[in-house]
Amino acid sequence: MGRRLVFVRALLDRDAALWYHIPVKFFTKQEAIALATVKRRSTVPYYAAAGTWVIYALLFPLYRVPHFLFVAVVSWVVFFIMNAVCGTVEVTVPDPPKKEETTGNPELDKMIRDGNLAISEMKRLNDSIKDAKISADIDRLEDLSAKIFAQVKADPKKLPQIRKFMDYYLPTTLKLLNAYDRMGAQGVNGENIDNTMQRVESMMSTIVAAFEKQLDMLFGSEAMDISTDITVLENMMKREGLSEGDGVQASGGTATASQGDIKLEL
Repeated sequence: MGRRLVFVRALLDRDAALWYHIPVKFFTKQEAIALATVKRRSTVPYYAAAGTWVIYALLFPLYRVPHFLFVAVVSWVVFFIMNAVCGTVEVTVPDPPKKEETTGNPELDKMIRDGNLAISEMKRLNDSIKDAKISADIDRLEDLSAKIFAQVKADPKKLPQIRKFMDYYLPTTLKLLNAYDRMGAQGVNGENIDNTMQRVESMMSTIVAAFEKQLDMLFGSEAMDISTDITVLENMMKREGLSEGDGVQASGGTATASQGDIKLEL
C-alpha cells in the first residue's frame, strides 16, 4: 500500500514541541507482528544549520571568505544548540526477525517450530480459561509437551515415535481447548455449550494420561538397554561370587572368605 507519513513528536523543551514528518513504510499484518521502539537522532539540527545559511544569504552579503567562515561558525553553533535541545526521538519500527537456529534436519526443525507454537497457544489458553481444574491440566500438558520435545531434540531418532502425537493428538487437544475457551467466554448457559464444556472437562484427565504415556514411550529403548545392562551385570557378579549371599573368592588363592569374615559399617 505504499508509504505513509506519520507524525512523530519531538520534545524541544518543557513548553513547546516541534512536529515534523518522518516517512515510514506501511507494513502488512504479517510484517508488523514484532515491533521495536528505537531511538533516532532528530533531523531538526540539520535543518536549522541549513536555514542559517539561507537566512544569512538573504539578509547579508555572502561573497567573501570571511563571510563564509562567519556563517560556518554560526551554523555550527546553531547545530550544536539544536542538537542539545532536540536530542533523540523514539520511533516504532518493525523488529528485525531473529535468525532461527537450525539443526540441519528439516523435519526436526519443523517439530521444534510447531512445538513452540503449541506451547505458546497452551499458555494463552491457560491465561484465558478461568476454571482452576482445566488450568491445572493445561499446566501439566505444557510441562509434558516441553519434556517430549526436549527428548526428541536431544535424540532425533525418536522423531518417528511422536509423529502421530504431532499430527493428531496435539492439534486436536488444542482444538478442544480453544472450543472450551470460546464457549466459556459466551456467558450463556445452554444445552450445547454446557454439554460440550462438560465433555471437554471429563476428557482432560484422559488427555493428560495420554501425554504422560507418550513421554514414557520415548524411554522404551533406553529402559531396554538399561535392563540388559543390569542382567549382564547380575550374571557377571554371580560368576565372580560378588552378588549378595555368595562368598567372596580371593584372587590368586583357593581360600574363600565367608560373609561373616567381612563386616562393613556405614
